Amino acid sequence: MSNVVNGTPRYRFAPSPTGFFHVGGARTALYNWILALQTNGVFVLRIEDTDESRNEPQWTQGIIDALAWIGINGNDPHFEGPYFQSANAAAHVAAAHRLFESGRAYYCDLTSEQIQERAKASGKPGYDGFSRDRNLEAGPGRVLRFRVPEGVTVVHDEVRGRVEFDNATLEDFVLLRGNGSPIFNLANVVDDLTMNITHVVRAEEHLPNTPKQQMLWEALAGRVPVWAHVPVLVNEQRKKLSKRRDKVALEQYRDEGVLPEAMVNYLMTLGWAPPGDVEIVDFATIVREFKLSAVNHSSAFFDIKKLNSFNGDYIRKLSIDQFVAACDPWLTGVRTAVAAVGDPPSAPWPAERFDRSVFLRIAPHVQTRVALLSEVPAMVDFLFLPDAPIDSVAFDKAFAAQWAVPALRAIRDRISVGEWGSDALKAVVEAVGVEHGVKLGKLQAPLRVATTGRSVGPPLFESLEVLGRDETLRRVDAALTRAG
Repeated sequence: MSNVVNGTPRYRFAPSPTGFFHVGGARTALYNWILALQTNGVFVLRIEDTDESRNEPQWTQGIIDALAWIGINGNDPHFEGPYFQSANAAAHVAAAHRLFESGRAYYCDLTSEQIQERAKASGKPGYDGFSRDRNLEAGPGRVLRFRVPEGVTVVHDEVRGRVEFDNATLEDFVLLRGNGSPIFNLANVVDDLTMNITHVVRAEEHLPNTPKQQMLWEALAGRVPVWAHVPVLVNEQRKKLSKRRDKVALEQYRDEGVLPEAMVNYLMTLGWAPPGDVEIVDFATIVREFKLSAVNHSSAFFDIKKLNSFNGDYIRKLSIDQFVAACDPWLTGVRTAVAAVGDPPSAPWPAERFDRSVFLRIAPHVQTRVALLSEVPAMVDFLFLPDAPIDSVAFDKAFAAQWAVPALRAIRDRISVGEWGSDALKAVVEAVGVEHGVKLGKLQAPLRVATTGRSVGPPLFESLEVLGRDETLRRVDAALTRAG
């Protein structure tokens, strides 16, 4: 029995539009996308939207936007869709009727209570096949069940190898509910057959459904797809990532300023690793080297700290112009073609106060110090806010020493004249430090807090050079007044 149809390999990603886009779903989508690119195949996006109580249009658009952000673009010739499961409802029911007519399925009128009573009496849990040979026709409240054959179902999995399921542990499962609506397993298989899917690559949580679905594939089409079940993502307690407990929304990482290239690279290392000892590799290398057979069986830890480290490396690889463009939404509150899709973040200062040319001067020093683009505004807000946002704790600590105020007064007097530049400013502070017996590192603290409002940030003297003499002196005077 062939497990693929002739022609172009066709992969699919079939999310439900019931919330934000899960990072685990993003990784599964990437696996399918990369395999489609490798084989000159097709990536099919199918929206499984039959849960009307939970589906909302914005979630569907969110899926499309999130996929586009990680490079799975609807304009690419390898992309097909989106298709909607709800549009195929008639085919689901028709397939069920074919299974009934061929004898592979039968109707059952037992209620849930009756099934439980029979199970209690027999001591065996679940449905016992009572209606198999009763030759019932369709009727109100009757479910349609698949007739599970005896023996063993063998699933050949590209990740897990040969997986066997004893059919005796699988009760005759429902295809159509009592109201005539199809069950997930039936709809899923019929959709795959309708769309000529050849490869089903999905998370391991779907593996228990696979023997039932394989039976349906064989009964309806006489073939099965290539199966591959990839490991789930877990948190640091090694529990499966949960929307209720963990930070799992791809959109959240996007809006915090993770670069899409970094996210793609990191997700692809969860369960698979590029050849060699280097994890940070470009997308072309991933497409060239990725193999399902090399995917690990074990669950993969989604380490946010490691993701941020990846992102910091990617940020530092940008040219200055690319970095400035990437930061633009966080600095202006305006979305650009370079930036992430979705709503732009709010800038922490009035739009008219932002000066891109000023940011360009400080950008090289910021670029080496951030792991997320959302960290950038706090690094440079002292340049664009009317007054430095003073951190009171940092201020009190910086001015706690007896030398702080007199040393800062001496610095203020000397920088009010002469050359204005980072080297000259550093020389002044060093000289004052010698006079007061204070090392340069300590003496920078009151000057930094006075001018930037914080104890950390870009290099101090380069920051003051950009801030300018007049504004620096004004802020120093205000800090000296505050310190008494």
